[in-house]
Amino acid sequence: MMASHDSLVVLYGATAGASGAKLGSDERELILLVWQVVDLHNSKVGEVHKVLVKADSLELSEQCKEEIGVSPEDFDKAEPLDRVLEQFNQALSSELKSLGRSSYCLCTDGQLLVRQVLHPEASKKNLVLPDCFYSFYDLQKEFHKCCPDAASVKELSISSMAEHLALSTESTANESGVFEVTTMGAIILSLLSEPHNYEFKNFETVKYKFETGPCSKAEGVNGETVIRARGLPWQSSDQDIARFFKGLNIAKGGVALCLNSQGRRNGEALVRFINPEHRDLALERHKHHMGSRYIEVYKATGEEFLKIAGGTSNEVAQFLSKENQVIIRMRGLPFTASVDDVLGFFGNECPVTGGKEGLLFVKYPDGRPTGDAFVVFSCEEFAQNALKKHKEILGKRYIELFRSTAAEVQQVLNRYMSTPLISTLPAPIIPVLPQPFIATGHTRDCIRLRGLPYTATIEDILDFMAEFTIDIKPHGVHMVLNQQGRPSGDAFIQMKSADRAFMVAQKCHKKTMKDRYVEVFQCSGDEMSYVLMGGTLNRSGLSPPPCKLPCLSPPTYPTFSPCTSVIPAEAALYQSQALLAPTRTAAPPPPAVAYYPAQATATQLYMNYTTYYPSPPVSPTTVGYFAAPQAAMAAAAASSATHAVLPQPGALVRMQGLPYNIATKDILSFFQGYQYAPDDYSGLIQMNEQARSMFQAPKEWVCL
Repeated sequence: MMASHDSLVVLYGATAGASGAKLGSDERELILLVWQVVDLHNSKVGEVHKVLVKADSLELSEQCKEEIGVSPEDFDKAEPLDRVLEQFNQALSSELKSLGRSSYCLCTDGQLLVRQVLHPEASKKNLVLPDCFYSFYDLQKEFHKCCPDAASVKELSISSMAEHLALSTESTANESGVFEVTTMGAIILSLLSEPHNYEFKNFETVKYKFETGPCSKAEGVNGETVIRARGLPWQSSDQDIARFFKGLNIAKGGVALCLNSQGRRNGEALVRFINPEHRDLALERHKHHMGSRYIEVYKATGEEFLKIAGGTSNEVAQFLSKENQVIIRMRGLPFTASVDDVLGFFGNECPVTGGKEGLLFVKYPDGRPTGDAFVVFSCEEFAQNALKKHKEILGKRYIELFRSTAAEVQQVLNRYMSTPLISTLPAPIIPVLPQPFIATGHTRDCIRLRGLPYTATIEDILDFMAEFTIDIKPHGVHMVLNQQGRPSGDAFIQMKSADRAFMVAQKCHKKTMKDRYVEVFQCSGDEMSYVLMGGTLNRSGLSPPPCKLPCLSPPTYPTFSPCTSVIPAEAALYQSQALLAPTRTAAPPPPAVAYYPAQATATQLYMNYTTYYPSPPVSPTTVGYFAAPQAAMAAAAASSATHAVLPQPGALVRMQGLPYNIATKDILSFFQGYQYAPDDYSGLIQMNEQARSMFQAPKEWVCL
């Protein structure tokens, strides 16, 4: 902002901890305040004032003792911060009155004293800072504007600025802080005089309070202005987060509280600042405390912020257009609740702003209510009265009330509006390939990529493969995701032949992708299938998939008739983890048709995102993503004519009541003396929830 002032008040401070570029980064309290008035019209300086501040904790760091030259005994007669601020105001008013000056502005060496020390400490101690601390001049920035040929702003210091202006830098004062203040005063007078004739016009500001507001997905967000705060109390609001970052200017509507999959706050928030400089200062508050909890602060991106806070609904934009309003979230509403019911619930003691316009029901895409709603109140008093109704009864249900934010409104609406009406409804499908989706066998015609960057895409992998891309089978790239649905850093690629797979492993091993080297190994289809279905590859061989895997789909299966074969015809189209292709059969598997979503693009012909479980959420009776095992298909073909259990050279045995720590060797020992396939232990398959629903058993292994 631009303004003209009669005087500048040079201000210097020190804490009980770090100093210099790390001032305020360790949450230590202010212990020293020094100031001096500079008359801009007469080019004169006033008396230097120095005051010690009594901190709640008098533990002084060694750096503090050395630089400031104080000991805990020196603070016996010191006053606390609130009293020191009163003395500062009184002394300053008296001196300006004697000089005949009325307007003034603070001037500091950098921004740390005001933004990282005074405002955060006053906020924690519930102190109200005088208005003069909400605007100040940054002497380093002003000096750089006047002398752009000097060093950059970050490299400037009081001594370097004085040396550039040919001022004396020898300290004649014995007291700490006095030299810094007198030198800053001399620098200001030098800038005001010939040949510079500089005018102090643009001063820095600190926002009095956080401004709420909506954010559109079409809005551009600078990725260098966003941070992620983690470890927040679940009941914290956007105002609490703004208070934690007091002294730094948060953009309008720049606090987005993150929600978990159940729609509840997960202790994280994305915060957007007005510029990268304030974001960098926010990162210095890593592990500062909010109450008794320390808060972790990390860098984030603009895309992450828009994903959480951005919205496209005109209805939501109109609801959030009421600025500086307090938003309350209602949860647990009866599905039959109407607008009049909600307005009557709050009554006259806390009227909703705009009546019906201040109420927003959250609904599914088909118009069904979710039981959530957002209400706007015009002031803090009405909001507090509304929160007192927490868990009061509406209809036959108790209603939960929470403070909310504009970003939370967007996030909840985005979550519900993007929810499909039928979660297991598959996309239209078309046959693409006359071959199995995941091949099995001992032929080493696959490669494994390990150590991929987590941001790697299918295009990055194709670029990494370079000239070997033409040797990849269609739909032959499988990105392995972890159980949270995030990239695990692994991928499997099916090549057209074992020779090409060997060449890729030789040429691309430890080749760099995005500043990371990637390991490339040749492997077989069996090994790839085991990993994609939950097993692991290690030096001792293959480990079977785990028993319980999340997100298996579909969640329920039809009940099969007992008169049919154990493995019904539907299972031949949908390969569960209990139906791995047997490797003892030498004959090649029969051709099968793999189906993929109709919206598959040219790029998707190379890839399939998969996880440690086999299939996306579809119905087992309508689509087949995997080639069925040969034995299962034979059983399905014979089931219509005969009721034999398994028409294959082996029997299917179900074992119930096994201990949960059972191992493969224990089962082999149990069957000692009976005939089984001695060279093939892949026939022992631990059953998970999906296969268990098919066999109606609690915890089982299947021996093929």
